[in-house]
Amino acid sequence: MDLTQGTTQEKVNRSKKTMMWFAMISMAMVFAGLTSAYVVSKARKDWAADLVFPSAFMYSLFVIIASSITFHFVKSAIDKENRKLASLLLLCTVLLSGLFVFLQFEGFKDMIEQGYHFTGPTSNIVTTFMFIIVVTHLAHIIGGVIVLLVVIYNHFKQKYQRGQTLGLELGAMYWHFVDFLWVYLFLFLYFVR
Repeated sequence: MDLTQGTTQEKVNRSKKTMMWFAMISMAMVFAGLTSAYVVSKARKDWAADLVFPSAFMYSLFVIIASSITFHFVKSAIDKENRKLASLLLLCTVLLSGLFVFLQFEGFKDMIEQGYHFTGPTSNIVTTFMFIIVVTHLAHIIGGVIVLLVVIYNHFKQKYQRGQTLGLELGAMYWHFVDFLWVYLFLFLYFVR
């Protein structure tokens, strides 16, 4: 496909999607750097391998996958002009995102109850890395929740119609990206200890 072809609007839409891809790639590089540093740091003498992985993080994995599924079907509901279903799916997605954030904090609480802290005399390199990685991802999720709220606002203002869903598509791209990122981070933190 020749990227110089099409209407001005089609070119603008393609450029916005390309910019989203660049943003997601740069975010992925941040996490690649963090997880690489984690792997390199495993050789340290103060590495604590006895941390029990918080079950709330596992539950959050299923919640975020469910939120990605609900967000995925919003576009097809709009394409079928089923605004009621699209509204329900968007509201489910935002509720699931809130539950995800809650579960992340429950995971932190569990780590602290095990005696592992981010800093101070009871901290170690493992928990510091886990806190940094999870909090950095959580910041991206909060950005995703803001994007999701903008999508919901635009949906209720009826800005999305069949063939006019660019904002929704960009929001979904970002949401699926941060969801996939949590799947990767969860598996990485769970198995690389």
